[in-house]
Amino acid sequence: MTGTTPRRRPSPAVYRRRRLVLLIALLVIAGVVWLLIAQPWAVAATDSSDKPDPGQQQNTAESLPVPSGQATTGGTETGAVEGAVVEGATPTPGATPTALPCVASEITVEAVTSADTYAGDQNPQFSISLTNNGADCTLNVGTTAQSFTVTSGDDVWWRSTDCQSEPSDMVVLIAAGQTVSSAAPLTWDRTRSAVGTCADGNRPLAPGGGASYHLSVEIGGIASTEPKQFLLY
Repeated sequence: MTGTTPRRRPSPAVYRRRRLVLLIALLVIAGVVWLLIAQPWAVAATDSSDKPDPGQQQNTAESLPVPSGQATTGGTETGAVEGAVVEGATPTPGATPTALPCVASEITVEAVTSADTYAGDQNPQFSISLTNNGADCTLNVGTTAQSFTVTSGDDVWWRSTDCQSEPSDMVVLIAAGQTVSSAAPLTWDRTRSAVGTCADGNRPLAPGGGASYHLSVEIGGIASTEPKQFLLY
């Protein structure tokens, strides 16, 4: 019979190396499985997006600011709220609107007068009313975007922008179906306006005696659907 050589048992050092390699392999596999299941990067991204960003807050309009610095006879101011702002909608520097800009076809702008007729000692007061007939949208309702114009026939008697001081922008959110009006009316002193005559005390007075005038307004680049007629006595 031919004798067989007995197999040599691995040394303890070899066993230790094998166990170390196996342990490392198991740790690597466990780590890969944890990454696939736990997805720590997704958690971090969620935590970051869930934090409120002050710059993303959108101011909602409750009323419209009133142009200031309208000159009257003698150069004083009237019918204006100096530094007026939209109540509850003070702009935040760097604020980013969360809705798309308003579409003109979905916004109804109306010229509003405080009365239909005015006696000789009464000055007309004007306001703007706008209604959003579409979805939530943003619009510049600041005094830079507002215009009041008084005409008699083809004759332009007065523009609010002729003597306006310190106009400012104010982009706010107009909710779907919301109607917003001026925070306070703007008074016309019944004189003819022109750039360069704002401080004059002898500007021509608009004729009374039942004369007919029309008010047209514009805000955010959107004009009133039709002028509002009123009479001066």
